[in-house]
Amino acid sequence: MSSSLTPGKVLLLAAHYATHADIESFARLSSQRAKVLHKELLLRILLTYLPETVKPSTYVGFLLALAGDSLEEYVEGELDTTPVDNISEDEASKRVKKLHLQHLTCTDAPSELQNDPISIFLIQRSYKMDSETGLLSHVPSLLTPFLSHSPALCSWVTSTVVPYVRRNVEYYTDESPQHSLLEFQKLPDPAAVLYLLSRTGGREVDKGFIGRDIRGLVGPWLQGKARWSSRATSAGHNNANDAGSPTCSAGWEQFLEWLLSQAASSWTVVVAAVEQWGGPKDLDLGEMANSEFTDSQHQYLLHSYARAVLASAYLISEVTVEALPGAYQITSSIRSLLGYGDIPSTLQMAVSRLPSLSDFDASSFLGMKTATYMRNDLLEEKNPLTSPTEASTTLILALILSSSICTSLGVPYSVRKAGDLAFIQDPREQKGEVAKLIRSASTQKQDDDTYWSQVRDKLLWLNTWGIKRNQTTNSEAIRGIVGTVPKDFIETEILKALLSNSRYALAKSIYEDNPEKSLAAETIQDTVYQAALRAFDNASNPNRSRGGLKKCDEIIHSFPKTLTKTHPATKRVEALLRCTHALSEYRLTLKQGEPFKPVVLRVHSDPISIIDKVLEQNPKAYTRLPEFLEMAVNMVRAGITQQARSVKFDSVGGDNSKELVRAEKLIIALCIEAALREDDFETAYSYVVSRLETASPDQNQTDGKEDQDEWSWKAALKAGQYIRTERTLLPTHLGIASGNPEIRHLEQRIECLATALRVAPTSQLQEILKTFRRCEEQLDSAINEEAAAEASWAAAGEVPGAFDTSASHNLQSRNMTATAAAKQAEEAPMSLFDLSRATASVAQRNFTKLSNLSSLATSRPSAASPSEEQAPQRVRKRDQLREAATGTLVSGVGWLLGANANREAHET
Repeated sequence: MSSSLTPGKVLLLAAHYATHADIESFARLSSQRAKVLHKELLLRILLTYLPETVKPSTYVGFLLALAGDSLEEYVEGELDTTPVDNISEDEASKRVKKLHLQHLTCTDAPSELQNDPISIFLIQRSYKMDSETGLLSHVPSLLTPFLSHSPALCSWVTSTVVPYVRRNVEYYTDESPQHSLLEFQKLPDPAAVLYLLSRTGGREVDKGFIGRDIRGLVGPWLQGKARWSSRATSAGHNNANDAGSPTCSAGWEQFLEWLLSQAASSWTVVVAAVEQWGGPKDLDLGEMANSEFTDSQHQYLLHSYARAVLASAYLISEVTVEALPGAYQITSSIRSLLGYGDIPSTLQMAVSRLPSLSDFDASSFLGMKTATYMRNDLLEEKNPLTSPTEASTTLILALILSSSICTSLGVPYSVRKAGDLAFIQDPREQKGEVAKLIRSASTQKQDDDTYWSQVRDKLLWLNTWGIKRNQTTNSEAIRGIVGTVPKDFIETEILKALLSNSRYALAKSIYEDNPEKSLAAETIQDTVYQAALRAFDNASNPNRSRGGLKKCDEIIHSFPKTLTKTHPATKRVEALLRCTHALSEYRLTLKQGEPFKPVVLRVHSDPISIIDKVLEQNPKAYTRLPEFLEMAVNMVRAGITQQARSVKFDSVGGDNSKELVRAEKLIIALCIEAALREDDFETAYSYVVSRLETASPDQNQTDGKEDQDEWSWKAALKAGQYIRTERTLLPTHLGIASGNPEIRHLEQRIECLATALRVAPTSQLQEILKTFRRCEEQLDSAINEEAAAEASWAAAGEVPGAFDTSASHNLQSRNMTATAAAKQAEEAPMSLFDLSRATASVAQRNFTKLSNLSSLATSRPSAASPSEEQAPQRVRKRDQLREAATGTLVSGVGWLLGANANREAHET
C-alpha cells in the first residue's frame, strides 16, 4: 500500500512516525521508499521530530543500519498509512513545506566530520539532548555504538563528551552544569581544563577521587587531536629522530599550573594527585581503551608533568609533620616514573638512614640565581631545579630531608628555606642556623644519649649531605644546607649542648675517648671552661651542691684527661665555686627583694666589695676573718677581681701576688670597719695590731699608684678615732692591761694610730699625727685623773682592795707611778720633734722592761730599802703600753722627723 503514497505523503508519514517515536514503522517506510527517503533526509526528519526524551536504545539500531546502508531487514511488514490517507495531494504539498527540517550542518563539529551525515546527526542530537531535555546521561549510549564509525567522531566523543558527561553526571551530581555540552566544547582549552577540575579536591570527601578526576577527565580530554601540535626538537627531549617534537595545547599547561596552585594553597591536593595518578599512561578513556598517546607525546607529557611535580615540591610552604613527607612522596613517585634509582619508601626511613649523596654534584645549582629559580619560571625548560633529571630529583630529595631534620629539631623549615640556605651560602647565616637548631634541640625534652647522638649525626649530615670531603676532588661543590660552616664549629656547638644538657658521658666518649679526635684538645678545654661558666651564671643558688653550681662542678670535671685538675681553667673554676659556696652560708641581698645570685660575682666591677655587704647584713660576721680572707683569695684565683680579669686565660695560676695582697688588706680593713660599726672595738683593735703591723713601712711610697693601699691606714685610723660609748662591747679579759677601761681604751687607740702612721701614705701623716697628739693628751689627762684619785684614796686610807700589807705596798708603787705621770702631764706641750725624741727615749727604755713585765707584775718585794723607795717597785701596764705605743711613732715617722732613736738611747 505504501507504493500508492505520493512523495509528499511519504515525508509526512515519516515525520509522523518520528514524532511518535515509532522507529519500527519509520525504518520500514525508509526501506520501502528508499528513493524518496534517502539517508540525509531521514536523519533530518529524526533530528527534527524525534523527541529527545526517547532513549537512544530505541533508534540506535536503525541508525547503525542506516549508516551501513543495510535497511533491507526492515522491508517486510505492513505500514499504517492512516495518518495521511485522507489528505489530498495539494494539502500534502502544503504540509511538507511546513515541515522545516533541520539541516545536517554543524560549524562546531570537527572539520573532518563535515561530510559525514551520521556523525553530524549524532553530534547535533547530543547537543539537543543536553540543552533541551537535560538527558545528558543518555548521550553516551547514543554515541558509544558509533565510536568505530569514524576516528574523528571517536576523538570528539573521547575528548569532549566523555569528560563533560563524567564531570556533570558520573562524578559530581549535586549541582547543575555551568555549561552545556556545546558551550563546553567552545571553551578555550585552559578554561575547559579548569572547568573539568573545578570540583577536584574541593572538599575533604573528594580528595580520594583526585586521581580519578585526572585519569577520567584530563586524560580523555587530551586525546583530542586539536590539542596537539608539533615544534622543532629541543634539547631535553628524547625524540631526536623525530622531525618535530609534539607539544600540547595551553590546556595541558593549565593543568600543570593547576598543580602548582594547589601546591601553594592546598598541598594535600597535589600530593593526592601524584599518589593517585600514575602519570600520562594512567588513562580512563571509557570504551576507547586503545586510543592512547604516542611515545613522543607520552615523553612530552611525562617530562612536563615531572617538572610540575618538582616545582610543586618547592612550592609547599606549610611546614608540618605531614607536609614534608608529602613532598618526599611526590618526589619519590616522579623519580620512579622517570626510571631513576630506588630510594627509601618513606621520609622517616630516609631520615633514619641519612643516605650519602656521593654521586650527586651540586656545583651547577649553587648561587643566588638558583635561589630565584625556586620562585620564578618553575615550568620553564631553562630552570635547572625542575628539570626532569636525576640530579634535580636528588637535589630536591636532599632539601626535603634537610627540611625534615630541621623541623624535627624544632626549627620549622620549608623546602624553599632549605634551598635558600644551600644555594646562597651565607656563612654567617648558616652559623646562626646551626646555633638555632642546637638550641631548639635542647628544648625537646628528650635528654638521653641516643637522642643526642642522633642530633649530632643529623647536624653533621646537614653539613655535607653525607659526603666525606675526600670523596670528591671539588670539595667546595658538594655542600649541605650548612656546608660553609666548618665542621669544628658544629662539633663545638654540639659539645656545648651536650654539656648544657648534662650528657657528660656521651660527650666524653665522643670527644675524649674516641680515637678519631673530632676536636682539638685546646678547643675542648676552652669549650668546657666556657660551658662551666655558663652553668655558673645560670645558677640561682650559691650552694655548690645544688642546681647550677653543681652542674658547673660536674662540667669542669667531665673531661678528666683533657682538662686535668692542675689545668688553669679547672683551678679558676674551683676557686670560683669555693668562694661562691662560702657566701651561701651568709644572708646576702644586693637589691631589695632580690636574693644574691652567683652571676653577680662575675659581672660585679669589684666582687670583693660584696663581702662588705655580707659584713653589713650578718651581725658578728667580722669575727670570721679567716673565712673572708679565703673568699678573697679564691676570688683572685678565679680571675673575677678587677685586676685579675686582665690576666690571660692561659696565665691563670701565674703571679697574682700583688692582687692577693691587695685583697687581703681590703678584707682586713672591711672587717675592722665592720667591728667598729658594731661597737666591738676590742676585735677591731686586735685586727689592727695583729694583721696590719706586718705591712712594709715604705710599701705605699714605692708601689705605683694603682697598687696603693687605701684601706689599711683608713681602717687603723678609724680604730684610732673610735670613742667608747655605752654600747661599746666590754673586753672579755684584761690580761696585763690597765684596769682603768678609759686608759686602756686610749692606750689601744694610740697603738691603732701608730699603726696607721706606719702604713699611711705621706700625704696623710699630718692629719694622723694630729689625731695621735689629741689621743695622747687625752691619755695624759686620764692618767692624771687616776693619779689624783689614787692619792686621795691613799690619804683617806680607802684604797679599794687593800686588805693586807702587801696591798698597801702595791698602793705605794701605784702612787709613785701616778705621781710620775702627773709630773709629765704638767710639763709644757712639746713640739712634734720634741714629742718624737721623748717617745723614742721612752720606747727605748720600756722595750727592755716589757720582757720582765710578767715577773714585775707578780713579784713581791721582801723589804723596802731607802734606794728602792726612790724608784717605782713595779711599772704599771698602762705606762708600759703608753710608752710602747709612743715608741711606735719612732719606727713609723722617725724617717720623716729625722729622729735618731739610737742616739736618744745613748743620751738616756
